[in-house]
Amino acid sequence: MADRVHPHNSPPSPTESKPILPESPESSHSPTTISPPPEKPAPPPGTYVIQIPKDQVYRVPPPENAKKYEKLSHRKPRRSSCCCCLCWFLGILVTLILLAGIAAGVLYLVFKPEAPKYSIDSISIKDFNLTSSGPYSPEFDVTVRADNGNDKIGIDYRSGSSVDVFYKDVRLSYGKLPVFYQGTNNVTVFKTVLKESGIELTSSVHKALLVDSQIKKTVPFGVKLRAPVKLKVGSVKTWTITVKVNCDVTKDSLTAKGKMVSKDCDYSVELW
Repeated sequence: MADRVHPHNSPPSPTESKPILPESPESSHSPTTISPPPEKPAPPPGTYVIQIPKDQVYRVPPPENAKKYEKLSHRKPRRSSCCCCLCWFLGILVTLILLAGIAAGVLYLVFKPEAPKYSIDSISIKDFNLTSSGPYSPEFDVTVRADNGNDKIGIDYRSGSSVDVFYKDVRLSYGKLPVFYQGTNNVTVFKTVLKESGIELTSSVHKALLVDSQIKKTVPFGVKLRAPVKLKVGSVKTWTITVKVNCDVTKDSLTAKGKMVSKDCDYSVELW
């Protein structure tokens, strides 16, 4: 029986590839190690421009303006308190005005005040002879009628009144009203004497007076009356009120016996 010949293992040739061994399960699931990226070198020193979106910019005051920012921020409560005080003041003022209006309306309904009525009853002229040479010193005796038709209001006539007589803006005489008290529902007629001395008339005024008194028989005069008064309601008196009366009076001559041709008066009140 022939012997079997076992060949010897010859060394692998250089060209012969190394057999590929199958990977074990442990080697297939082992983690892969990633090396970190190399660090970037620091930029050289210099000037840089950084762009940031506008909506991401926060307005924070720099340290040198921090105190100023605090002062400005603390002023807001003061302004709001001032506005609050102003609103309160306006509210109180409006309330007071409304209350005063209501009180005035109530007083009007309770007392029903009426304005006094004034008129000139007569005017007597003395010592005004135009045939003589000037200067002139005429005297006017004026009778005034005052009618107080109020049921609960009296009138206290104070000192400081004035009555003037004019002809074409030339004052011919002046005087004052008497000081007296006029009760409720009362008609008072009083006479006041008006005098002036040393009146120099221009030629045009002198001629106009002669024509009106001797030819036309209508001499127009203007009478202005100013009287400070106080209204009295019970025991309470008001502040001083000025009564103004303006009358247009026409005489037929410049004598004491001359008659009054016409008269027209209007009056007003100055509260302050």
